Amino acid sequence: MATEPAAEPRPSDPASGPDRADAAGPSTVPPGALLIIGLLIGAAFVVILNETVMANALHQLMADLGVDERAGQWLTTAFMLTMAVVIPLSGWVIQRFSTRSVFIAAMSLFSAGTLLALIAPVFGVLLLARVVQASGTAVMMPLLMTTILNLVPVHRRGSAMGMIGIVISLAPALGPTASGVILSVFGTWRAIFAVMLPIGLIALAMGWWKLVNVNQPSHNRLDVVTLPLAALGFGGLVYSLSQLGESGGGGLPLWLSLPIGVLGLLAFVARQYQLQRTTGTPLLDLRTFTHRRFALGVTVMVIGFGALMGIAILLPLHLQGPVGLSPLAAGLIVLPGGLLMGLSGPLVGSAFDKFGPRVLAIPGLLMLSGGLFTFSRTTLETPIGLYVGTYTVMTVGLSLLFTPMFTTALNDLPPHLYPHGSAWLGSMQQVGGAAGIALLVTISSTVAASAGDPNSVAAQSAGFETAMTVAACLALVALPLVVAMGRYVPAQQPDTPPIAH
Repeated sequence: MATEPAAEPRPSDPASGPDRADAAGPSTVPPGALLIIGLLIGAAFVVILNETVMANALHQLMADLGVDERAGQWLTTAFMLTMAVVIPLSGWVIQRFSTRSVFIAAMSLFSAGTLLALIAPVFGVLLLARVVQASGTAVMMPLLMTTILNLVPVHRRGSAMGMIGIVISLAPALGPTASGVILSVFGTWRAIFAVMLPIGLIALAMGWWKLVNVNQPSHNRLDVVTLPLAALGFGGLVYSLSQLGESGGGGLPLWLSLPIGVLGLLAFVARQYQLQRTTGTPLLDLRTFTHRRFALGVTVMVIGFGALMGIAILLPLHLQGPVGLSPLAAGLIVLPGGLLMGLSGPLVGSAFDKFGPRVLAIPGLLMLSGGLFTFSRTTLETPIGLYVGTYTVMTVGLSLLFTPMFTTALNDLPPHLYPHGSAWLGSMQQVGGAAGIALLVTISSTVAASAGDPNSVAAQSAGFETAMTVAACLALVALPLVVAMGRYVPAQQPDTPPIAH
């Protein structure tokens, strides 16, 4: 097993962690790093946007392809399911292959999936296209995070991670707006993929032309036993969470899929522990969770991402259903909040570099919970301006939460765990997103069904209001976890090797 660096802070050391920022890293940004990071951020924004871009297109798509709402939900759920299965591989992929090769492969898969979605004749082909898209998307965020950790000094890492906040926060938030605008202009859901395809191809061409390598590829072998365990564990868990929003129908029943997911995940963890003791090269290193602030940060991110993805699905359906707005109007309601969330990312990152996580994340959680609670008290007579203002407050709260949390989590790790930390963070975000969608859709559907006619305006409104109340309460669960982050004590970093070509 590989020996850990002697300078690595131990979890039991109260001075260790991201608040002290003592993991090794560069002291200055190397020449050419900004171009590399810019290319990765632009590409990551495009691919992450596709997680929620179908939200406002669901009504038209369901009518066009002859599927119901719960089947249509699978266009988003399958996307996250695939990412949950593929992201655990990303840590090994990033270490095994060059930065340029990983980027080109990821964008090629995304572009191929987008083309397939554009020409899909039936729902099953469209669903397959989303899986192909997600296979490329899954690698982009871990690649971006690992690259920033390797190139940016810790005392400027918050500002750099704030740019990632644009991707994590703004891209999913703008998905409904983008789809609403495209639908209003072109009148068909296929136009969404027609617009995305050239953008993806341009990003692919730019990476092929300009991107250079920032890593030294290793020769770690891929453990073939781990692959099916990762698929059964992460895939089974996300699938089971998604099934919570279903009532009967095809597929594996929950009583079967949930044990498969849990047992698969336990077997996956046991296998990683065994590999740590024998070869020293697990697919996902469990030692990341021995770093206390990494574990806390990931948990808070799961809660926040679950709230974001849940509201990204339910709010457009509520606005277009009981409220009776058009897809464009529903998209425009979330536009100010989405823009402000993205634009505030770098500012939040700079504030994190000065003040640490708690002073930002605690108000962020309160704003998130307050926004969700306000949504739970809306009625059919609620002014549209209140929807806009509430969503804006909620998204600013998410911005104050996301950047400090994932920067805090990853700063707590030594460099050799960066790819594993990024992969764990991405995997758990997908689990949290699937859980958020499944929980809120289940609550909304159950309450609507219990109110009599589940298709009535009153029943659908009651379901939405109850789901928002539960989400507001769950957001407050993260408060003690943020408090446990501790105080911020910045530290300087040693130099990093130059960028490889």
